[in-house]
Amino acid sequence: MNKNTSAIEPDQKRRQIVIVVMSGKLLLNFSGPADVFINADKALQASGCTSGYDVLIVSPTASKKVSTLSGMEIHCESSAMDVKVPIDTLIIAGNDFVELDNPLFAPFYNWLSTINPTNTRRICSVCGGAFVLAKAGLLNGRKATTHWELSEKLKKNYPLVHVDTNAFFTNDGPIYTSGGVSSGIDLALGLVEEDHGKDIAIKVARKLVFYLSRPGFQSQFGNLLPAYESSNIAEKLHSWFNQHLHEPLDVVRIADHLNMSTRNFTRVFHKQTGVSPAKFIEKLRVETARKYLEDTDTPLERIAERCGLGNLISMRRTFLRHLMTTPSDYRRVFRTSLKHAGIEDLIRSN
Repeated sequence: MNKNTSAIEPDQKRRQIVIVVMSGKLLLNFSGPADVFINADKALQASGCTSGYDVLIVSPTASKKVSTLSGMEIHCESSAMDVKVPIDTLIIAGNDFVELDNPLFAPFYNWLSTINPTNTRRICSVCGGAFVLAKAGLLNGRKATTHWELSEKLKKNYPLVHVDTNAFFTNDGPIYTSGGVSSGIDLALGLVEEDHGKDIAIKVARKLVFYLSRPGFQSQFGNLLPAYESSNIAEKLHSWFNQHLHEPLDVVRIADHLNMSTRNFTRVFHKQTGVSPAKFIEKLRVETARKYLEDTDTPLERIAERCGLGNLISMRRTFLRHLMTTPSDYRRVFRTSLKHAGIEDLIRSN
């Protein structure tokens, strides 16, 4: 995306933004991007620019209704099938995976099959909306992202998609995808900057009290280790690992603990977890260190020792490799929010 353009073109036509609410479980999936474009339009009008955005929120079914977990029912003015091309920007917001095979959504997918880069300038998704684009074949051979919890599922279900787990949002030609729910705001701000320059995008970001370019990556939010079933060898070893995490844990020692040969243990462990014992332990050490950083004031050097990450320099390198941030930066961003805001002390004093 070109992020160096700051000029506004007064004679530019208004752009139609169509947001399809695939799931109302998380309102921010669609309300976040909508608020960005609506506020961008206000900022453009205030600057004397007659161009801007017309935002249309639509349902994927003929009922024009979307239920939400908050108890509200969203009544859209139109369904996606009522919208005629060309469209400037189409955004598929969310996905609870029920609609993928629900017959009620067949007309929507028929409509979506008519959408392509020749009649729609940009095609986007928020969070699980990437699965909708993938089902329609729009992500085949392209780079895409989705929520970090869903990335492995996207890789497995749609092997032709090149999944990037780390990015908040990414684009491959006219196809744009974003990660977790709030990443839809990151994407929308990026699109505004692409259309009208950095100055307008910054005004919108400030209005929403949001980063124009959020620091970090999705990997900082996700668990490095997936959940395993109780029968998995990693789950059986989890408690023992935690008790000895501050000690050297080589393959020979772990295999002896299980009364297994080193070769057989390594084979079984890799088969059941998909990673080597050494890589698993390193990730477990980082995960444990993250909890110390989030929930305690334990000095960094002490955390490195308790988690078996060596010294501070070694822990820093390991964090950068896995989370693309340093331990000190991670603590500053992710430590317990009440304590960080000073509210915890206020509550205690009362």
